[in-house]
Amino acid sequence: MVRGRLFLFVVALTLPSFAAAETMSFGDAAAQLARICGADITANCRGVNLDSNRLKECLSRNRDVMSPQCKEGYLSTLDAIQKRIAARVTVANACTREIVKVCGGSTKETSKSVPCLVTAKGVSRNCAQAITDAGYQ
Repeated sequence: MVRGRLFLFVVALTLPSFAAAETMSFGDAAAQLARICGADITANCRGVNLDSNRLKECLSRNRDVMSPQCKEGYLSTLDAIQKRIAARVTVANACTREIVKVCGGSTKETSKSVPCLVTAKGVSRNCAQAITDAGYQ
């Protein structure tokens, strides 16, 4: 049952509706977390809803019984996931002008403008950086 939840967690992180910051993709982060902490998650976090915040709390509570490799790497991996999520939110702010003027979109529905933003010429440096950080390019 926990393995099934771990699989669902990995799948949820790799869905294209989420994105990634400058460090690693959601898929890479989930694979790394499964590789370094899979046994620890199975042993110590049974029944925990495997979203990144609850998983982080569970692993933090169980640091004393955690494997050395999981102890060393889980925080940076989960932080990479949070950075990727935050970067996706930043796109709407950094690309407001481009979303409205270049792509003819609405900042309330930024995700619909992403394909246009990725291919548009003449986007600002801040917008281009936000698109890269969010993992859209």
